[in-house]
Amino acid sequence: MDIILVPGFWLDASSWDEVTPLIVEAGHRVHPLTLPGLESRDAPRADIGLRDHVEFVAARVDALDGDVVLVGHSGGGAVIHGVADLRPDRIARAIYVDSGPQPEGEPINDELPPDGDEIPLPPWDTFTEMDLVDMDEAIRADFEARAVPQPIRVGTDGISYADDRRLDVPATIICCEFPSQVLRDAIEAGDAWAAEVGRLREVEYVDLPTGHWPQFTKPRELARLIVEALERH
Repeated sequence: MDIILVPGFWLDASSWDEVTPLIVEAGHRVHPLTLPGLESRDAPRADIGLRDHVEFVAARVDALDGDVVLVGHSGGGAVIHGVADLRPDRIARAIYVDSGPQPEGEPINDELPPDGDEIPLPPWDTFTEMDLVDMDEAIRADFEARAVPQPIRVGTDGISYADDRRLDVPATIICCEFPSQVLRDAIEAGDAWAAEVGRLREVEYVDLPTGHWPQFTKPRELARLIVEALERH
């Protein structure tokens, strides 16, 4: 199976390096992506919006034969759901890593402090304690060294959908910084932030207790859960 790996904010394709070997060993082909504007710290970002990231990934789907699995971490979850809206008949499964689909019209995160046309990696004290579980000093230093500013409009653009068949794409949600029961409870309570997740017609929840960046804190465990999700289905 071809698996496209979409990173979250500030990260490029290399952020999946510790995850991909186990997936390849299981017989899959992996395609970790660097999204537009994340190629380097000097890359132009002013004219790049969320739709550009969605269409970039959709073009990678078009370049492959047969069904494709999408894996999206953090903000990459919104991107892969946008791709499921554009290519619902091509996506065998969407795997959301500590992420999920955004409700119609909502941005990924419009509260992060910007700097001009980009969002730099903010200080660690911006994040919650749950975000930073297992993020020791070495991991934080590595993250800081690899971090590339995010195009601001990727964080602030509202997402739009056109095809309800996206809701038929089977989904796996890997919950890290809070247990999956929190998400289930939010759906049951009708919380707006979980509305689009609640509309998915086939979804499973898997727990991987760690912080928000399991590709760094628990990469082998994350890889195993991705492989197991594919094996179950």
